[in-house]
Amino acid sequence: MEFSGRTSDIDLLDGQLRQVATGQGGTRGRALIMTGRRRVGKSRLAQEFCDRSGVPYVIFQATRGRNPIAERTDFTETLAQSALPGAELAAGMGTADWNHALRALAVAVPDATPSIAVIDEVPWLVEQDREFEGALQTVWDRHLSAKPVLLLLVGSDMSVMEALGHYGRPFFGRAATMIVRPLHLADVQSITGLPAGDAMDALLITGGFPEVVQAWQGGMSRDDYLRQALANPLSPLLMAGELTLLGEFPEASQARAVLAALGSGERTFTAIATAAGGASPLASGTLSPILTMLLDKQVVAADSPLSSRPDTKNKRYRIADPYLRFWLTFLDRGIPLVERGRGDVVLTRIERSWTTWRGRAVEPVVREALLRLLPDEAWPGTEAIGGWWNRQNNPEIDIVGADRAPAAGKVHFLGSITWLENQPFGRRDYDSLVRDMLAVPGVEPGTPLVAVSRRGVADSLPLAAHWGPADLIQAWH
Repeated sequence: MEFSGRTSDIDLLDGQLRQVATGQGGTRGRALIMTGRRRVGKSRLAQEFCDRSGVPYVIFQATRGRNPIAERTDFTETLAQSALPGAELAAGMGTADWNHALRALAVAVPDATPSIAVIDEVPWLVEQDREFEGALQTVWDRHLSAKPVLLLLVGSDMSVMEALGHYGRPFFGRAATMIVRPLHLADVQSITGLPAGDAMDALLITGGFPEVVQAWQGGMSRDDYLRQALANPLSPLLMAGELTLLGEFPEASQARAVLAALGSGERTFTAIATAAGGASPLASGTLSPILTMLLDKQVVAADSPLSSRPDTKNKRYRIADPYLRFWLTFLDRGIPLVERGRGDVVLTRIERSWTTWRGRAVEPVVREALLRLLPDEAWPGTEAIGGWWNRQNNPEIDIVGADRAPAAGKVHFLGSITWLENQPFGRRDYDSLVRDMLAVPGVEPGTPLVAVSRRGVADSLPLAAHWGPADLIQAWH
């Protein structure tokens, strides 16, 4: 599969390697923790970077649940077969523990010229052997950090990977952290060749996950893409979601039930507990740690109302990436139909609910885009973008721009999102925003109003600013 996008990620890694080559920093070597959601393309990115680097490298990928002795043996064999200058010397070293195995890596990498060492699926090594982290710290401090090597520690369990660098852990203070995100809106447009508004649809369906986006042939419409994907039970659109969840959550786990509740559209703690509990709601003591775990893994996000009066207890939960949200809403229960050759039924369900689903799913993408576009000359102090709602969700304000979050010192503007294919932001949308605006703490009658619309804005509306699909895509250029 052709490697597309990821320009900024490759540039970041190139910068790290340049610092190794030029001897910048407190140590000769540099370590980088690379994490991100499963199937987001971390391993492919690491391989592409190594191939382009022009320096000798080794990539080792751990195996989940493997015997630690076999894993260390495979590690040293991978070193011996690599292009690292000291590969032959490493082949004869012992594997009694991770200290020995990692010292073999220190022997294999060159003393005077740059090299790259990638250890993939680090969480599985941590799971296999409690001594791995301590051994990594010891060998790094005594041997590897003194050599011009870029050490990439790669893993999908974001909570485990980020914890590697936390205070009190052996590797604390020795590595920076890089989070690999899905392909962004501009990359999705580049790959699909679609107009800006249709590229947003493609992002909401694929989530920017490379294998799912790459299946979208250039210029293909949303309907054609879905029809093709739903005719094939093994299509990336169907398989990636199941493989992602199975990699982290057993099918019968309560976490899967909570994710299903979120995918069905539930957003509040109480509603999620009711939907996930079946016959009786999940107890708070059961649901709270599940949500905390999902938040730590960044599978779920929690939003709080943005205003001058913080309300952190009034959270709304959502699936963090659009693809998994789309998959849980439409495809999870639709896979059996696709396997029976009835993908047309699933497509009908999607089309029936598409406008409503998209209207909610586009909101966090729009807010992220505005957060990248601002501050600018018109809004020099706007550094927080969110939404606002009360306990009854009446009213709900799509966009709040402020100087900071979660407690704004000053609310700079309020706005609405209208994402319809055949209807611009009109007088009725504007009047609704005017009617609801004073419910937001910190808002005054003169607070500017803005809009984000797929089809533009009706004439003569006194808006301070408005943005369309092409403007949002510019946020990633």
